[in-house]
Amino acid sequence: MDMSSAEVKRATAAQLHSPPSSPASSELNGSEILVRCLQAEGVKYLWGYPGGAVLYIYDALYKQDTIQHVLVRHEQAAVHAADGYARATGDVGVALVTSGPGVTNAITGIATAYMDSIPMVIVTGQVPTPAIGLDAFQECDTVGITRPIVKHNFLVKDVRDLAMTMKKAFHIARTGRPGPVVVDIPKDVSLYKTHFAYPQHVEMRSYNPVRKGHSGQIRKAVQLLLQAKRPYIYTGGGVVLGEASAELRELVNLLGYPCTNTLMGLGAMPASDPRFLGMLGMHGTYEANMTMQNCDVLLAVGARFDDRVIGNPQHFGSVERKIIHVDIDPSSISKRVRVDIPIVGDVKDVLQELIHQLKEAQARPDSQALNSWWSQINEWRGRDCLAYDKDSAVIKPQMVVETLWNLTRNRDTYVTSDVGQHQMWAAQFYGFEEPRRWINSGGLGTMGVGLPYAMGIKLAKPESDVFCITGEGSIQMCIQELSTCKQYNTPVKVVSLNNRYLGMVRQWQELDYGKRYSHSYMEALPDFVKLAEAYGHVGLLVEKPGDVEGALREAMRLKDRTVFLDIRTDPTENVWPMVKAGKGISEMLLGSEDL
Repeated sequence: MDMSSAEVKRATAAQLHSPPSSPASSELNGSEILVRCLQAEGVKYLWGYPGGAVLYIYDALYKQDTIQHVLVRHEQAAVHAADGYARATGDVGVALVTSGPGVTNAITGIATAYMDSIPMVIVTGQVPTPAIGLDAFQECDTVGITRPIVKHNFLVKDVRDLAMTMKKAFHIARTGRPGPVVVDIPKDVSLYKTHFAYPQHVEMRSYNPVRKGHSGQIRKAVQLLLQAKRPYIYTGGGVVLGEASAELRELVNLLGYPCTNTLMGLGAMPASDPRFLGMLGMHGTYEANMTMQNCDVLLAVGARFDDRVIGNPQHFGSVERKIIHVDIDPSSISKRVRVDIPIVGDVKDVLQELIHQLKEAQARPDSQALNSWWSQINEWRGRDCLAYDKDSAVIKPQMVVETLWNLTRNRDTYVTSDVGQHQMWAAQFYGFEEPRRWINSGGLGTMGVGLPYAMGIKLAKPESDVFCITGEGSIQMCIQELSTCKQYNTPVKVVSLNNRYLGMVRQWQELDYGKRYSHSYMEALPDFVKLAEAYGHVGLLVEKPGDVEGALREAMRLKDRTVFLDIRTDPTENVWPMVKAGKGISEMLLGSEDL
């Protein structure tokens, strides 16, 4: 809503409420204060879309040159791009949207970041304070709408509170269990003036996340780990977010125990490490799931035992085991399964103390029992649960991902994905050696994130290769961002595994709904090559298995161009292994022969 002349006069009069000791020359308006706050936090990139409620903010951005604003084509993509940037760098991602539809368009992006605990600050415009609650043009209850999907949110009603609010927002977003924070700024607040001083520190009585784990609990965990006969280390996205990959690797090296990562934790352990059993869960490896179900001591770090990991909790609980659970968020511990030794704390700090106590301990793991356990695990490993037809006359999607892995395994590469079959094939067949290289939506399972994620990463990592593995369904949800790629020169590579279906929906319909493919076939698809060219990019059509490697090499050769590879894959291919809904983690289908 644009401010009327009367509202502008009221805003000007409100300047009289600024601290009387502040000379006019040292005063800034709310928009200038916001920009100064972002600069103080070291923000380099800001993704957004302008509108009436944030025009003063955009005017302030115009007058500075330290923060690069990226104009997306849809507010959802602004939040996704900032999210991807945060996932790849560990920094707080920042997005800016206007009031009303700008906010509601951003909701999916905010919820996506919330479910995966991504540190973000989303600045939203709001109608002027006198108009709030009066159903003004482009008004919505931003605080109310976002409350269930943010770590915290603020409505700034006084410009004198803005700097401290921004300090709190960044502090909350990046500490404890990370998450998105929304700061809602009415238009008149962005115009009012006051003295600016950015706080150096912030203290909040109601928010004091624990960092150090309880030493007594860690001591109990050490004793239990050393007594284990069939141990297992299960880690999730918390290890990646907590920058604890080095500690995890040291722990595994110290103990020699098998380790698995969730979908969000891939890369925390090198895929090539012989003690890494692959991803576990609904589409995890046979050996990872069987080890999970049959271990006697389980160390869970930065993971939440969600439904896609353990399947049916009753089935999981039917086997007696002792569980140690380390997490920064106390509400995640014993939420779905009962644990024996809870440890609340920052995973990096807890793992460091755990390693220290293990080194100081007199006891050592039972080598005979551990050798026997590894013999059993290797027997499970003997079943090639990721086998597929490598001699097929049509392109198998697994082969595409494997080929990409072989071509990029020694390069600095980031891989994003959308959600569906292609996401699972990427997780299964791309061997992630380092953390923060695999960027996807885990908790919310949001289609359309892959391209915006890739844009955000490419700005942060311009010298790295950035590939978006997607499907013809997902890519169309944010395909307009190909225009953003052109404007801001973010030459990403889109690998579209085009099977002409909403693949995961089709797979479930085949297995559980009598092959009734209700509205999962993608008809009237665009010519993606021509579409990419229309946006000013390079399009490549790949229809034969023998052409896959050449097309990928060509995309990599065109380092400074966005390349869209439309790869026509087998429309009947399913993701195996699979644990069907309601089944236990070890009740796996390894292929169509198990149906």
